[in-house]
Amino acid sequence: MSHQSMKQIIQDLKNGDTILEEVPAPVVRPGHILIRTTRSLVSLGTERMLIEFGKAGWINKARQQPDRVKMVLNKIKTDGLKPTIDTIVNKLAQPIPLGYSNAGVVIGIGNGVSEFKIGDRVISNGHHAEIVSVPQNLVAKVPDSVSDEEAAFTVLGAIGLQGMRLAEPTFGETVVVVGLGLIGQLTAQLLKANGCKVIGLDYEEDKVSLADSLGITTANPAVNDPVKFVQSLTNNVGADAVLITASNKGNDIIAQAANMSRKKGRIVLVGVIGLELNRADFFEKELSFQVSCSYGPGRYDPGYEQSGNDYPIGYVRWTEKRNFEAVLTAIANKQLNVLPLISERVPLANYAQTYNNMSASKSIATILEYANASTADTVTYKSKSFSGQKGVIGMIGAGNFTGAVILPSLKKNNENIKTIASANGLSAASLAKKFDISKATSDYHEVLNDTEIDTVFITTRHAQHASMTINALKAGKHVFVEKPLAINNEELDALVEAYNQNKTTVSVGFNRRFAPLAQKMKKLLGNTEAPMNIIATMNAGAIPANSWVHDMASGGGRIIGEACHFIDLCSYLTGSNVKAVCMNAMGTNPTEDTDNGSILLQYENGSTAVINYFSNGSKMYEKERVEVYSQERTLVMENWRKLTGYGFNNFSSMSSKQDKGHTEQFKLLMKSIKTGGNPIIPFTELVNTTRATIAAIDSLKNGAWVPIA
Repeated sequence: MSHQSMKQIIQDLKNGDTILEEVPAPVVRPGHILIRTTRSLVSLGTERMLIEFGKAGWINKARQQPDRVKMVLNKIKTDGLKPTIDTIVNKLAQPIPLGYSNAGVVIGIGNGVSEFKIGDRVISNGHHAEIVSVPQNLVAKVPDSVSDEEAAFTVLGAIGLQGMRLAEPTFGETVVVVGLGLIGQLTAQLLKANGCKVIGLDYEEDKVSLADSLGITTANPAVNDPVKFVQSLTNNVGADAVLITASNKGNDIIAQAANMSRKKGRIVLVGVIGLELNRADFFEKELSFQVSCSYGPGRYDPGYEQSGNDYPIGYVRWTEKRNFEAVLTAIANKQLNVLPLISERVPLANYAQTYNNMSASKSIATILEYANASTADTVTYKSKSFSGQKGVIGMIGAGNFTGAVILPSLKKNNENIKTIASANGLSAASLAKKFDISKATSDYHEVLNDTEIDTVFITTRHAQHASMTINALKAGKHVFVEKPLAINNEELDALVEAYNQNKTTVSVGFNRRFAPLAQKMKKLLGNTEAPMNIIATMNAGAIPANSWVHDMASGGGRIIGEACHFIDLCSYLTGSNVKAVCMNAMGTNPTEDTDNGSILLQYENGSTAVINYFSNGSKMYEKERVEVYSQERTLVMENWRKLTGYGFNNFSSMSSKQDKGHTEQFKLLMKSIKTGGNPIIPFTELVNTTRATIAAIDSLKNGAWVPIA
């Protein structure tokens, strides 16, 4: 099943073999972006070093890592020989994922990420893999004018850019770039764009002529003495700065860099070279030497990279992410020309032609191409025809609630579910397997475009509900959408307009009114017009402050997202529409994302309701409680398990296993769709409830009653 796995290039450290491995696709995690790769760039220098290390025998591996050898010797002393060897073998058995310069499309967004949306084209430091999960501070959006293969150069470009920033070049200075491999070529162009006179040095003639063609002054140290060459171009002053982007184990590069520098010159090391410094070379000129760390500030800081805490721009102007963005802007503005650097383009399946010959490769940049990356994945598990049937369901959203509540309820009722869609594809695939659904897809338009599907269930994040409902209505589908129907009035107005132009129905997941105890309450109260008082309490419990539900943009806050349930329930019990709303919230200065509020509802028939939505209570206390006072009678419902009546002739109490009405709601919904019956909740009531919920937030902000139009 291709949907539950993907291909990724890994390296076996034991023998240096590079393998295209079938591995489980990552799931989107909080603070992370899930990206479907379209292109990735092979970083020849770094990857060649890893592969050569892997191919080296034990003795050579040890020679390359003297510090590790010390650790091994100490471990033999403390733990003995066999446990030490077992540890080493175990360490070498862990495959290394290769690659760190990736371009692709966002297919999943983790909690706490607000800057990106599904479908964005982005770059990241993700591996060579069909799908990567990357923390948000290591991801940047790609400008429209930059192609995916150009964008794949960003991370390597940022390494050069960070080296350049450390050298602090000023307009008109002469800067030498030693080593014209991929990072050297990018660095030389960035320096030129920065207003510097750039001299590029490399022993390989093809790299020299490539830099030449891009407007860089170049020399081959095998032909020209590099120190004399630089002196001759600087009136014997020497270079203002030297950036070393070479990979060479000898110490002569650092000595030459010192000799070609002016007094108080700066040397920055971006590559990997021998570092035995000669004091005399540095002493007279008072040279500064600095090693550059990867893409910039934030690198290797878990608070920045993993937790997503940005550094304030006033104090850290160029973080690694802002460096990524600067490189992308340079490509968009044609200050950085990366296309001439591409030596070859290789489909991922043919990866071996790049990796098997890497040690001898003269390539500057190899782009890996990922097949069919621009189309959404759909996996068919079993071909099943639903032709001519009514009530065929397509599910959009494959989160916890869908898997835990909705699908089990639908399966209990033996409903036909043809396709399930989720942004990352993986959750859809696992639910499709579990619930015997024919297809899984990562593109919800597959559901909308399928003529056999006449009913769409939308269970995505709240901010997507209204727009997806409108799209489904325009596609001629019946819609069941989880609450809330919309998170603001603008969305709701557009949805009402779309509904009025279509002949299909809309239902919202207001399941409480279908619970056995709610139905019993309604029956006991009778369909009277007599006003009543209701007190409904939701002991909702605290959820983490960083949850997406609190975010007004993606979740709309918990009042809009959850308290709407009880507004619908009160409207059902009173048999009337809300006419005005007032909300008060806890705290001296409550904000619109509060989850500790009391909502007062005034009904057209004179009924009143108070909904207490609290998150600061004990989770040991029952979650939901409803009290109704009417005509000298009282009903008390406790947590959908017990109903007690006071003052009723033939009723004192009833108990049941907890049932919040989901299964009954879906049974009635699908029956009405198959038979063309009335909607299970009139659309006008759905709109009234949604307007009342949005009005509660407006009332909090304005400190006044808000009438419902």
